Amino acid sequence: MSHEPQHPKAAGPPTTAVQLNHTAVYARDRRLSADFLAAILGLAVGAPFGPFLPVDLGNGVTLDYYERRDEPVQPQHYAFLVPDEQFDGMIARLEAVGVTYYADPHHTEPGRINRLFGGRGAYFDDPDGHNMEIMTRPYVRP
Repeated sequence: MSHEPQHPKAAGPPTTAVQLNHTAVYARDRRLSADFLAAILGLAVGAPFGPFLPVDLGNGVTLDYYERRDEPVQPQHYAFLVPDEQFDGMIARLEAVGVTYYADPHHTEPGRINRLFGGRGAYFDDPDGHNMEIMTRPYVRP
C-alpha cells in the first residue's frame, strides 16, 4: 500500500468556469488614467479601494488602477469587447480629446479602424502608454 499523496487527475473541464475578477493596471497618476479610460469607454470610476482606483467593466471584471510614481510603467495591452452601437461614440471621444487611434496594434495606420472577424476595432494609447484595444467582435481562435 502506497503512502504517497494521491493527486486528482484532470478528468475534463471543471464544472465551474474560471473567470477573471480584477487586475491591477499600473499608472503614474491613477486618477488621470482611470478617468481617461472610463471617459472613452463611457463608464464610471468607482470609489477608491485601498491603493486602487477601480473601473468596473460591467461583466464582473474590474481594472484596479494602482499608482507607481517612482518607477517607469511597463506598457501592457488591454482589449475590450464593446457593443457595436457604442463603438462610434468611443471613436468620437478619442477624437474629441485629441488621441490618435489606429487600425493595427503596431500603430502604423493612424485614423483608421479595422474590420476583423466581421466587426470593427481600433487601438490607442492611454496616458501611460498602455496599448488599449476596442473591438466589436471577439477574435476567432482555431
